[in-house]
Amino acid sequence: MHSITPQERRAIYARLLQGFADARSAAQDADARWTWLMAAHVVGQHSPSLHLDSHRRMLGLARETRDWPEAAGQLLRLLLLPLGHLLDRIPLGNLGRSTVGITEPMTPPEPIQLLIDIATLEAQLERLQHQPA
Repeated sequence: MHSITPQERRAIYARLLQGFADARSAAQDADARWTWLMAAHVVGQHSPSLHLDSHRRMLGLARETRDWPEAAGQLLRLLLLPLGHLLDRIPLGNLGRSTVGITEPMTPPEPIQLLIDIATLEAQLERLQHQPA
């Protein structure tokens, strides 16, 4: 996800957040909603503002589902996030949940990578449709 422009990253992130919102509207279970947020985290983690937003949303979902260990993990991540960006210690592919190590690089599981790939293609198609002929 490093080889995309900041504008593309924001567009992909926005599509993933729309999936998260749609999952909530469709009353999908928390696991489905977490999948969308983890995909958004993977995309947004290299932008401080998007990274902060992804953990803020994760904290909100943890509170909503009364998952207090997850909420505590998200609070810790929110506190450490500025330091991680200052030291450039953001691990590639990390899913952002409290169940994975804060500094652990990862390969996103297939369902999460698929959401990222689809959102990326949709953002690219939209950009192409708005280019002058």
